[in-house]
Amino acid sequence: MTGATAASVHASAVTVGNRGVLIRGPSGSGKSRLAFDLILAGRTGQISPAVLVGDDRVYLDVRGDHLVVRPAPQLAGLIEIRGLGIRRCAFNEEAVVGLVVDLAAEEAERLPPPEALQTLINGVMIPRIPVAPNFQSLPLVVAALTTTHDATTCASSTDCSKGISNHIRPSIATE
Repeated sequence: MTGATAASVHASAVTVGNRGVLIRGPSGSGKSRLAFDLILAGRTGQISPAVLVGDDRVYLDVRGDHLVVRPAPQLAGLIEIRGLGIRRCAFNEEAVVGLVVDLAAEEAERLPPPEALQTLINGVMIPRIPVAPNFQSLPLVVAALTTTHDATTCASSTDCSKGISNHIRPSIATE
């Protein structure tokens, strides 16, 4: 795909650090809310700084082996905040998608199999978080961005004053 043939999709996107987070789901599932919650989490230091890419409608394009997301030009810098309406905020003109969040995903499981944690979009395989309907998405996404996926990949922490080395170290957000 090239910019001229980029696909428009009903989704929102933010950058968290240098990683684009594509948020998909049916109308009313909380895409705008999660995008804004991630921006706020970035401002408070819970995650790397987060900036809007696009809300409600974005364009996806493949460049090499990367999926790139851009805002719809007429919506660039605009985000819906329920109770306040459409607001203007800072935005990035594009981002390489490094995580997909699927809201109201009926197949979401408590302990998802590895294949459920990936999705193929336009030939590009991307890590995925399926979020069950009516489940709090922000803690799940923050956990995915700031923790390791498996205890065997955690290195022992040398800063533990009790010597039990049970600290979780970031991995996804810093890779």
